[in-house]
Amino acid sequence: MYKIMLVEDDVEINGLLSGFLKENGYKVLCLYDGLHVLDCLNENKIDLILLDIMLPYCSGDIVLAKIRRQSTIPVIIISAKEMTQNKIDLLRLGADDYITKPFDMEEVLARIESNLRRVQFQCGLQGCLQYDGLELDLERNTAILQGIELSLTAKEFSILELLMKFPEKVFSKANLFQSVWNMEYISEDNTLNVHISNLRNKLKAVCPDREYIDTVWGIGYRLHKAKG
Repeated sequence: MYKIMLVEDDVEINGLLSGFLKENGYKVLCLYDGLHVLDCLNENKIDLILLDIMLPYCSGDIVLAKIRRQSTIPVIIISAKEMTQNKIDLLRLGADDYITKPFDMEEVLARIESNLRRVQFQCGLQGCLQYDGLELDLERNTAILQGIELSLTAKEFSILELLMKFPEKVFSKANLFQSVWNMEYISEDNTLNVHISNLRNKLKAVCPDREYIDTVWGIGYRLHKAKG
């Protein structure tokens, strides 16, 4: 289920829009000012942001600029300003789309769906794996967690790639070692454990409250499986 961050200071509009999106199958995180957008973005897996421009404490254009310094998440601007130049400036600043108030709910829904499809399509073309805020670009060999690029070794990247490609599979230590190192696994060899530990530490440094790799005792490792 996709999760939308809605940043809108008008309580009535916020309530109506969030209720409509929930009815259409989305999770919605509601904010009413621009102060804590980045904190919430770093702490939650957000797929798209609906961002009002006229926000208290920190205006939407400033928030947008801050978002773009760390993330490529789709951002749809909601604004009462209809001036063409204002739209152009915001699109150049990094907005993906622009909706003018008053808006039609179905139009908002259609624009959300369009932007989410575009992201899915681009990720598919680029060979991108995604899981809980973590993105692997298989062409560039880069790993990005909550907008922050991780400094991974080639082996750490390969381990993560294998786990994310087969999220339901439990890999034995021998199977994982042979797949990544292309060598026969020796049970006394601590190499794999060290790499797993280092990889976990790098993930924890960015997201200390999340798990990405589960240890299946007596068997090996798998991508974290959320309970419930």
